[in-house]
Amino acid sequence: MIVAARISLLSLIAAGLLVGAVPGMGQARVVPHHPIAHKISKKPGKAKPTTPVAPVGPPPVAPLAFANTPAPPELPNSPSYILIDDQTGAVIAEKSPNTSWPPASLTKLMTAYLTYQAIAHGTIKLGQTVPVSVAAWHTGGSRMFISPSMQPTIDQLLHGLIIDSGNDAAVALAQAVAGNRSAFVGLMNHAAAQLHMTGTHYTNVDGLPDPDLHTTATDLGILSRAIIAKYPQFLTISAKKHYVFDKIRQRSWNPVLFRDKTVDGLKTGRTQAAGRCIDATALRNGRRLIAIVLGGPSFKASTNDIEALLDYGYQFYADQTVVSAGKILATAQAPTLEPASFPVGAAKSLVMTLPVNAQSVLKTTVALNGPFKSAIAQGAVVGTITISANGKTIATVPAVALAAAKRAGFFTMLMRRLHHL
Repeated sequence: MIVAARISLLSLIAAGLLVGAVPGMGQARVVPHHPIAHKISKKPGKAKPTTPVAPVGPPPVAPLAFANTPAPPELPNSPSYILIDDQTGAVIAEKSPNTSWPPASLTKLMTAYLTYQAIAHGTIKLGQTVPVSVAAWHTGGSRMFISPSMQPTIDQLLHGLIIDSGNDAAVALAQAVAGNRSAFVGLMNHAAAQLHMTGTHYTNVDGLPDPDLHTTATDLGILSRAIIAKYPQFLTISAKKHYVFDKIRQRSWNPVLFRDKTVDGLKTGRTQAAGRCIDATALRNGRRLIAIVLGGPSFKASTNDIEALLDYGYQFYADQTVVSAGKILATAQAPTLEPASFPVGAAKSLVMTLPVNAQSVLKTTVALNGPFKSAIAQGAVVGTITISANGKTIATVPAVALAAAKRAGFFTMLMRRLHHL
């Protein structure tokens, strides 16, 4: 009986091994070299899709382009993209930027944003140690390899989050900031609402696949600008090509870092549904651009698209001062004031992202609100400055008095009348 039982047991084991070796039996596997690991069901006779199925949308547009400005790149490998000037926030080029898309590990941008926010508020400190929970230790997908026997610092976890795309680091940070993942997700959605990321909804802290987890290229651009403006220290981490933790050296998931020395961030993400997504920023000659591509078939293709967008933005557009603060643009006549005229201009300089040849067609006009009979204080709004190009208004700013003018006295008015006569 013992022999028979052993034979039966061996038969079952062999059968199990055979089932595991046969494709199409619902066996789960981890996608290699994948910042977001997940289970994939394989069906006989059907190839696993490598990119998401995206609807055919409108062609790319360049909202700021003039008639003779080159068209933005088509980038057929990227169903959705956006190119933004960081200083002005102007959209230089875009294609289906508001299409809902699974963010994959780009979710970790918000995780990092809230962590830096907590540091700024003093609720946590960069150098404080964090106990590693079993939940963080057991988190699947890409990891920085923390365990309950360790106590990494917030700074180390941020490196593991941004460079290694560690899902375990994301969970540990969420627990350190909010106590648990559910509360942290609530903070994520609250922050998204405050930033007016209207197409974004978070369901987890790491980007693991979830049908209710989604964002848009537009929203990622908003978040990226917020990170750069409020927490530029993020870029000192995202610019690094490698990170060593617990004697494990991992390469950054951002392939653009290894291609373009002007790129210093921000993050990448990939799942089967999301495709290969890259949110990159570059600084060339003091000017920063943000390029985001979603849904690429490979990181090589997405890197090529990022470079095409950056080259387009830097070659054909520039940040131009169209109005300078304090520069006299007009003179307002005021016969009843002293002095009888005062200079008019802009209180602040206006910098706009425009095609490189824009200066040759820009026109500035000033419309005043006169007649001016009451005293005018320096800085008071007295009209409107309009900047146009090819007959189209591209910006308006308040016109202000660059010097004060008070009511003229009796003898001053008498002398003016006599002089006029």
